[in-house]
Amino acid sequence: MPSAASRIVREAKTIQVMIAMFCREHHACAGAARPGRSAPLCAGCRELRDYALRRLERCPFQTGKTTCALCPIHCYRADMRERVRAVMRWAGPRMITRHPLLALGHLHDQRRKTPVRAAGGGRAASSSPAGA
Repeated sequence: MPSAASRIVREAKTIQVMIAMFCREHHACAGAARPGRSAPLCAGCRELRDYALRRLERCPFQTGKTTCALCPIHCYRADMRERVRAVMRWAGPRMITRHPLLALGHLHDQRRKTPVRAAGGGRAASSSPAGA
């Protein structure tokens, strides 16, 4: 059985792949890849990737989270949220043919409707009686 952290690792990999696909197609500086290696990201896409990974790392829901689009907490700045939306709108449909396992994992994550706070991130249940 996969570890609880593997879901977050997969989500991080998914966003990195989507940003790399978008950058490769939309930004001229990303065209020079060496054989067997992916092209380097442009400065703007590198900034977006780093920002998205920091947000994912600091998510209060961690393994209990849904996809960011369905989350009740909008932790992305408005400008970054729009940039990620543009990347996902473009890369999302292409993921199913280029990275089918990541795409299916992302679709499965979207089925989770209500995020669940990570252990230690939420309030602990009270073990004492109300009158005590």
